[in-house]
Amino acid sequence: MDLLVLDTIHGGTLLGDELALRGHRVETVDVYRGNGAPPDPDSFDYVIAPVHLDPGHPLLAGAGDRFVSHHEAVGRCLAGHRPRVLVEVTGARGKTTTAFAVAETMAGAGILHTSAGTFLYPERRMLWRRSITPAQVLPVARAAAALGGWCVAEESLGVTGAGDLAVLTSGDDYACAAGARSALACKLASTARAPRLLVADGIQTDHPALFRSGNLAPCDAGTCAGPGGAISNQLAALPAYRNAIQLAAAAAGLLGSDASRLATMGPVPGRLAARSDAGRTIVDDANSGTTRLTACEAAAYARILAPGMPLSLVVGEEHRAVCDGFPPGDVAAAVVDVDPGLAVIVGSPALRTAALEDLRERGWTGLHLEAGTLAAGRMAAVGAGGGGAIVLAVKTWR
Repeated sequence: MDLLVLDTIHGGTLLGDELALRGHRVETVDVYRGNGAPPDPDSFDYVIAPVHLDPGHPLLAGAGDRFVSHHEAVGRCLAGHRPRVLVEVTGARGKTTTAFAVAETMAGAGILHTSAGTFLYPERRMLWRRSITPAQVLPVARAAAALGGWCVAEESLGVTGAGDLAVLTSGDDYACAAGARSALACKLASTARAPRLLVADGIQTDHPALFRSGNLAPCDAGTCAGPGGAISNQLAALPAYRNAIQLAAAAAGLLGSDASRLATMGPVPGRLAARSDAGRTIVDDANSGTTRLTACEAAAYARILAPGMPLSLVVGEEHRAVCDGFPPGDVAAAVVDVDPGLAVIVGSPALRTAALEDLRERGWTGLHLEAGTLAAGRMAAVGAGGGGAIVLAVKTWR
């Protein structure tokens, strides 16, 4: 077949190479930098594009029934070439933590692929660090299959549907594809191809093999009832970890893995990991899923760890490449909600200006600083002194 694959930046090159190896005639296009004359999309049997691409793009607008998403194309490539067990994890929040938690329940050799890195288990050795576009599941799944092991893959904006189980961690929604699509709708549409779907409580959807985490692994504070008995982990007292541990315990019941391993799971770097640095408590929640809500959760956790002390909030967005951004209005709202002794606004000059303007309109007049990166924001908070906890709540690829 003649295939046009769009968006080389977000996995198109990898996917195009895979399809070419299967004997198809493939042309790939960088839809952002516009190198060379564009091809005629009507001359191709299918136009393969990521779901986040503007549906009005000239190379996509007329595709109609010839449109195939990157997720679906990867799923077709994986058919018959899967590892022993493949679990796909997606969602607006908590997908990295959930992927780590699911991997914690698995025995033997396997590959965990997340935005924090791709790891070989049981050694937990980092192999590489790449994006979580659906195309990246191809080399990850192939590596897991070569081991004769399992694969847990975090994916953005949906799943391929080729796995044994799809996990949807959050019902949060936002606009994507130049504002033309609902990100949640894209994720739900992709899960229709999965043989089984596990969702966090509160997500409304239909699926012929639908499971809800609360039904399979009910939780109370720091304890979840797994398939083999109670699982006690102090991290489960935190909402973000409770959701991940609950989903992983439920997934273990469906997959026949060992949920009891979750009792010894530690914090994931950048996901509410707390440490002491020069006598100050630092709660690190700077990751690709950071939002207004997670910033507030991190601040609440910091106040538990350092009660009665002033709090510094480093908040914003370091990399605009993250699909679901951290809008200036949400950054300002997080500052108002947390009301820190010091706010360090991180981001591009435009983001910082807009966030500070929003703060003025909301009547917040607290002490604030600005920084362009997470590292600079952390240094600014440390340098300002104050002796209290520092919360890192910057959206970034970690």
